[in-house]
Amino acid sequence: MARTIVASATREIVIGFDQPFCVIGERINPTGRKKLAAEMVEGNFETVKADALAQVAAGATMLDVNAGVTAVDPNATEPALLVKTLEMVQELVDVPLSIDSSVTSAIEAALKVAKGRPLVNSVTGEEEKLEAILPLIKKYDVPVVAISNDETGISTDPDVRFAVAKKIVERAADYGIKAEDIVVDPLVMPIGAMGTAGQQVFKLLYRLRNELGVNTTCGLSNISFGLPHRHGINAAFIPMVIASGMTSAIMNPCRPQEMEMVHAANVLNGTDPDCGNWIMTYRDHQPSASGAAAPAPARAAGGRRGGRAARTGAGA
Repeated sequence: MARTIVASATREIVIGFDQPFCVIGERINPTGRKKLAAEMVEGNFETVKADALAQVAAGATMLDVNAGVTAVDPNATEPALLVKTLEMVQELVDVPLSIDSSVTSAIEAALKVAKGRPLVNSVTGEEEKLEAILPLIKKYDVPVVAISNDETGISTDPDVRFAVAKKIVERAADYGIKAEDIVVDPLVMPIGAMGTAGQQVFKLLYRLRNELGVNTTCGLSNISFGLPHRHGINAAFIPMVIASGMTSAIMNPCRPQEMEMVHAANVLNGTDPDCGNWIMTYRDHQPSASGAAAPAPARAAGGRRGGRAARTGAGA
């Protein structure tokens, strides 16, 4: 059974099928956040600091750190900015980090200053990427996210995406990298654009767990892209992918609805022994006015509640 070990300077986390779901906080990422990107270019990291603290407080297991600001400043030097951001975050919070970049030189620069055992995000099945990233993974003895696309792009065929994942695992083995240090991203497609996107992911996760024996992750909110009330879709998706075998996700832990689904799935999946974390998190929870318990159902004519009503009630 795959057990992917990540660590900060003093804290070790295991990603695995028998472990609580690993929540990788997504907020330290200027992609699509022009204000944050502009701040980072200017050397203003107050939002980065606030996002780091808020995500850990909300229950993030790890934090993803991305410094790709080229959409705002094409001349920005990503290696230097990523190093600065990473050093700042790891001094501020004591959780494992994910080094998120598509620039090989930025990944290597960050690995040189990273404390503990970070996760590298990411490598694809493209030959150029495999040859550039896998030697770094071996050299620094760190795990890596393997994204299931190659030179042909992202296939809509889940069998093709599985084949790309298998190729990456096999190529990593050629470098002496164990399968437990490969965390596969099967690529979640927007359900609004592809009606079978959810079913594809569930099928892929089953195969990745049972045939390759690898841990998995995804950009969770991709599933709801383009739809209204996205967080409802995201929240429903969480327990379904966990039940299918997913062991981590890059997501926003500051969304209570989504984190509640993570905690509940851990309880039902047997990775929250004796419901301990659930109880500690929610024992003082007060429902909002909109979420208040419904009144007890009226008594039936014979003075007894129906069988189903008797089993529901205020605590349902």
